[in-house]
Amino acid sequence: MDRVGRVAVIGDIGGHLRQLTRALVRLGADPDTLRLPPDLQVVQVGDLVHRGPDSPGVVDLVDRALHEQPGQWHQLVGNHEGQYVDTPAFDWPEVLPDATQQTLRRWWDTGRMRVAAALTLADGVQVLVTHAGLTSGLHRRLGRPGTADAAAAALAALRDADPAALWRAGAMLGGGAPDLAAGPMWAEAGTELAASWVAAEPLGVPMPFTQVHGHSSVVGYERGEPVLRAPELRDRIQLQAADRHVAVTAAGGLLIGVDPGFGRTAHARWAPLLFADATVTA
Repeated sequence: MDRVGRVAVIGDIGGHLRQLTRALVRLGADPDTLRLPPDLQVVQVGDLVHRGPDSPGVVDLVDRALHEQPGQWHQLVGNHEGQYVDTPAFDWPEVLPDATQQTLRRWWDTGRMRVAAALTLADGVQVLVTHAGLTSGLHRRLGRPGTADAAAAALAALRDADPAALWRAGAMLGGGAPDLAAGPMWAEAGTELAASWVAAEPLGVPMPFTQVHGHSSVVGYERGEPVLRAPELRDRIQLQAADRHVAVTAAGGLLIGVDPGFGRTAHARWAPLLFADATVTA
């Protein structure tokens, strides 16, 4: 039976153990053990590692949750985990300890770390959660699945059927031209993810489910103030600056970005995206 309760979607943590710990405690986790309360499920969008001071500590925390409460923690893969579970795609100055790398590979090999998760809300709305979002171009290539459950299953199947499509990178890797079929670990939020669905509007192709993603954002922050990175989307954006959530309307649907934009240091003002009375269905 699917577990119904709160579902918290946590954005890119990037090695910031303290930020993750504080967020979990605010969600009701035990302050000493970080055990999740029974009414809560967590979906983490990937990019657990790099940038911050304690990537191994973040991975250890998640590994405990996956072992002790496997039905309550849903871990997705990001492009930074891809450095260890797939062919490394970019140079990064930080290399994780061997034990941490092995943990990531174990998650990937055993299916504990997935490409996508699907949620069903109390009103029946379905939500697809991936690291970077499902572009319209890749959605079309998958046969235009009409539900988040079907899209999550189709993305999972790409691991074996077409890994090149799964890890397809566009503008964010090497500064190339935007790719409206970029994959769910690499699609840039404005020029690829949102732009692909905006381009689908004249064709009458709707986005059949809400999407939540991390990885990048159409809004940046300078001195703590929001700065629009994609002026062409200005009239499509809804911003929750305190939580660092950005929603973009396109093709009759909603793309919700939850990447808090952590660098070597983390921001104090951010929060997971919380759904009440939801179910993780895939």
